[in-house]
Amino acid sequence: MAQKTAIIIGAGPAGLTAAYELLKRTDIKPIVLEATQDIGGISQTIVYKGNRIDIGGHRFFSKSDVVMDWWQKIMPLAEPPDGPKLDPAKTDLLLLVRHRLSRIYFLRKFFKYPINLDMESCRNLGLVRLVKIGFSYIRALISPIKTEKSLEDFLINRFGRELYNTFFRDYTAKVWGAPCSQINPEWGGQRIKGLSISKAIGHALKKMLKRDQSISQKSTETSLIERFLYPKFGPGQMWEEVARLVREQGGEVRMRQKVTSLKLENNRVVSLVAQDAAGKQLITLTGDYVISTMPVRDLIAGINSPVPDDARAVAQGLIYRDFMTAGFLLNKLKIKNQTDIPTAHDLVPDNWIYIQESDVKIGRLQIFNNWSPYLVADPQKAWIGLEYFCNEGDELWRMPDGDFIQFAAGELEKIGIIDRADLLDSVVIRKPKTYPAYFGTYDQFDKIRLFTDRIENLFLIGRNGMHRYNNQDHSMLTAIAAVDNIIAGKTTKDNLWQVNAEDSYHESK
Repeated sequence: MAQKTAIIIGAGPAGLTAAYELLKRTDIKPIVLEATQDIGGISQTIVYKGNRIDIGGHRFFSKSDVVMDWWQKIMPLAEPPDGPKLDPAKTDLLLLVRHRLSRIYFLRKFFKYPINLDMESCRNLGLVRLVKIGFSYIRALISPIKTEKSLEDFLINRFGRELYNTFFRDYTAKVWGAPCSQINPEWGGQRIKGLSISKAIGHALKKMLKRDQSISQKSTETSLIERFLYPKFGPGQMWEEVARLVREQGGEVRMRQKVTSLKLENNRVVSLVAQDAAGKQLITLTGDYVISTMPVRDLIAGINSPVPDDARAVAQGLIYRDFMTAGFLLNKLKIKNQTDIPTAHDLVPDNWIYIQESDVKIGRLQIFNNWSPYLVADPQKAWIGLEYFCNEGDELWRMPDGDFIQFAAGELEKIGIIDRADLLDSVVIRKPKTYPAYFGTYDQFDKIRLFTDRIENLFLIGRNGMHRYNNQDHSMLTAIAAVDNIIAGKTTKDNLWQVNAEDSYHESK
């Protein structure tokens, strides 16, 4: 009997997890087709002159024991709980335990993230704003919006209108390019379901009592966790190692092979076509199963068999938010460490900083030195990432690299974070379709699912594959669920869509 095969579209966390699981648990051969020349999707690590960039920042943390154990089987812990410590200077394939700090930069001051009404935050906000926040929060508790029709309603119910106006409204519009009133509340359900002012205060009290100090931190809301795992050389190191293991164990990972069309017969994918590495020759492949992480809009557009008109129309109306990162190498930062957390060269201790200021377009700032010191070629320098949310083809996206660097440097100088004279080198990275949006035709996504779920051997997984704002652990869990279904011979897909929808999966942010 011929060996069965699974065609996997995409070599990001979801696609590579599916390939690895198939090899570990079945006799099915995975063939991974990656449209680009990079492993890891948005979890890749980009190297520029020896300095490494993590696109968007990837904390390796999950409340799923399956995922936490999975990562640690691929890469050992530098500080295992029941064994000798490993020296990061002597071992490259390693998971470091990192301490997490993220803060909000607003009014040219720092606020804890998630917002925590401690003494420092209260002083920074001022008495008048603080009183308004308190009364509006009490009002939200007493008289919440009964039917949450938008993300705005969702946030007001949990934080009160004044705190929403102060910290959520403008920043969320900066991220998505749309007001909260136009965004489906399901985004909040997937990202900040368990977070509220009371949870943040409760966490602060717990911290004072030093509870839940294990790396699992299962009793802690995810956005409040204080330790996470991180590959020594960035997130891409994990997925490059998984790709190596997939090839070593008999699977294939083919780079620069972009899937352009799929053919259906009798509710099954019978073949698909991909462009070769040169972008000229078309290659036809057949497999027993197809696991897709490609953007849903592109997947539906590429099906050359009949698709219901409503499903095709919804797919065409799906919206994505795109992403630009500027890597800056600097002699130093103008902002200094004013915390009790020790850092090298007086760097601020943050992993990333949310830029709430409305007079600049930058959304977040990463301090790569604090993710892993091994991301930086010269530890005497500051290596940072300026993150911009945009739409492919808009003014920011089309701006020449040199102009964009000058624009971004001017923004950081304007808000007092750097002196432009300290900038030594820079690089610009554009990443399309980074965030699937919860507006456009998203509220009709069930029409797509009704069609794709009927295709027996097609499994949609991952962030873009399902048009859901999954983190990498959620994407991995959808891949594992797809392999579970293949092994069990199940054609229903409900368990895939339950990932990051049930309480146990929620990532709070």
